[in-house]
Amino acid sequence: MIEPVNTSHAPQPIGPYNQAVKAGDFLFVSGQIAINPETNKLVIGDIAIEARMVFENIAQILKKADLNFSHIVKSSIFLKDMSTFPIINEIYKSYFQEPYPARETVEVSRLPKGVNIEVSVIAYCQQ
Repeated sequence: MIEPVNTSHAPQPIGPYNQAVKAGDFLFVSGQIAINPETNKLVIGDIAIEARMVFENIAQILKKADLNFSHIVKSSIFLKDMSTFPIINEIYKSYFQEPYPARETVEVSRLPKGVNIEVSVIAYCQQ
């Protein structure tokens, strides 16, 4: 059974998708960008502030599913500029603890709405 997971405490989808979908024992969180859910405005410019907004949005979606960052088994990070990787890595470590999830980080030429970072995650719901 597939169950959509959406919360008003994270940005509303900007297309035909859900913030997350629970399928069996897994939660698949759609790529999140730095949109402040209270103002519906982009938070861009400073990569550290942008990244924190992305992870806070993910936190709210996880919370809606009664999960947290310790449930994440896989993360995918898309960066507009790989030179920001050390900054992202430090912020990432503030949200995750060992054992860290599997992860890939890739540089891309463009992201939705001209943002600098997008992150999607997969969480295991049975911890």
